[in-house]
Amino acid sequence: MAPEAPKSTTPLWRDRSAWLFALLTVAAIVGVLYASSLSGPASYSVRLPPVAPPASTVPEVLPMELAPVTEDDARAANAKIPLITKGVVAARPFVYSGDADNRGRARDCLAAAMLYEAGDDNMGQRAVGQVIVNRARHPAFPKSICGVVFQGSERVTGCQFTFTCDGALARRYSDAAWTRAQVNAEIVLAGGVDPRVGLATHYHTDWVRPYWSDSLEKIAIVDTHLFFRWPGYWGTPGAFRGAISGVETPIAKMAALSPLHMAGAATELAAEVDAAVGEPRITGVAVPGQVVSGGRETITITLDRKATPESFVTLALRLCGTREYCKFMGWTNPVLKPETEAMSDTQRAAMTFSYLRDDKAGFEKALWNCSEYKRDDVRQCMKR
Repeated sequence: MAPEAPKSTTPLWRDRSAWLFALLTVAAIVGVLYASSLSGPASYSVRLPPVAPPASTVPEVLPMELAPVTEDDARAANAKIPLITKGVVAARPFVYSGDADNRGRARDCLAAAMLYEAGDDNMGQRAVGQVIVNRARHPAFPKSICGVVFQGSERVTGCQFTFTCDGALARRYSDAAWTRAQVNAEIVLAGGVDPRVGLATHYHTDWVRPYWSDSLEKIAIVDTHLFFRWPGYWGTPGAFRGAISGVETPIAKMAALSPLHMAGAATELAAEVDAAVGEPRITGVAVPGQVVSGGRETITITLDRKATPESFVTLALRLCGTREYCKFMGWTNPVLKPETEAMSDTQRAAMTFSYLRDDKAGFEKALWNCSEYKRDDVRQCMKR
């Protein structure tokens, strides 16, 4: 009978192999428990359905009305609004689907908003453009780019973008600045996204206090501009699924800035112009609208000195109608307005505005007397 092997008298805690085995066992158990805590029990793993829109109607779009506070007080109050970073996501790329003319009008409306709201600054313009596209996709706003930009512009105050109703469009930027804004607008309409502002639908500078500031969530700060979204569902990606029409109605206030807005713009200001200038005197025809031989017509008219210079373009378009050739000349001084196209040098020098269209020659041009109405673009001035 073989002798029994002697039993080890070394304690377990001094036995290296046993100790290592115990450590590995504990580590494995801890790893399993940790992984389970991250993933959770399989029986409770579910995929949540997308958030459905609330039963209530879309939120009201309030006008851009400012509280009567000083710039310092506005900055202090704006700084107290917490900056929300949770759940801020970039908008989906947007590609404009309208035809060439509608796309051109959309581009110019967008470029005007970018330039007059942010100045000649690329990054600021892209942020403004993103907000406009966000609005056009949201059910609370019009479904066209120009409709969004000029929403409420018929009011003297309280429009959505202040440049559309405070007379700022009478000021002209350089040709280079306008071209840069158009390029930035094209980028936005071709799918360019500014992720900094997320799904913001509102913004303002930090030195003013719109009444709606405290009811929205501040989600971005770009230079001196603060960007906001609606709280709850109306500020989530699911709310931004509206289809933009691809049809841009010509805007009368854009006529002097964009040739694509000249055609048809007269209808928007017809009533305003009628009230401002009264009945025009037309030479060469007995009744307004009657075409003289060869389709050529010359119109002379007395203009209201208080009317905006852009309204002269609108009036000319309305009176020229669809004629292939039309010459329109206006004077704010009724004493110097000639009765016929033949005029003295004094009368010609006193002319306030002229418009000439010749479709056969492919020519159309509007000119102002820049000693009477200053224009930033000298190409719009009559030669003296």
